[in-house]
Amino acid sequence: MSDYRQLCTFSLDGLHFGIEISRVQEVIRHQAMTPVPLASPAVRGLINLRGQIVAAIDLRRRLRLRERPEGQLAMHVVVHTGYEAVSLLVDEVGEVADVEEASFEPSPDTLTGAARGLILGAYKLDGRLLLLLDTERVVSPGEEGT
Repeated sequence: MSDYRQLCTFSLDGLHFGIEISRVQEVIRHQAMTPVPLASPAVRGLINLRGQIVAAIDLRRRLRLRERPEGQLAMHVVVHTGYEAVSLLVDEVGEVADVEEASFEPSPDTLTGAARGLILGAYKLDGRLLLLLDTERVVSPGEEGT
């Protein structure tokens, strides 16, 4: 019997990504953000999540993808890290996917730079790849890729 893993899936610039469902606190629609002066370009601002101040990280910028088209609103995937919640801005949230561990391939050695540290590997699904993100490294300010 195969082992399965549950991932929260989402899309960015036509690519499909997943993160461990156990890391996801909630998914919310677009909210107004307050910009933070001198913050990293990936930090789009702060949101007020029921009284909790949460940093919003634009995954398009963090992964060096094209900017989100004008007028396209991002969704928030709120994840919990070691001690705080962080919002990941994504284009569209997908489903909770049960992926078979046997379909996982780690990132190839030829994948270098920021991507190597942020993408753990990929799951081979029907006709596409689902890239697995390292949530801790994506939200870590010491891992700046932008």
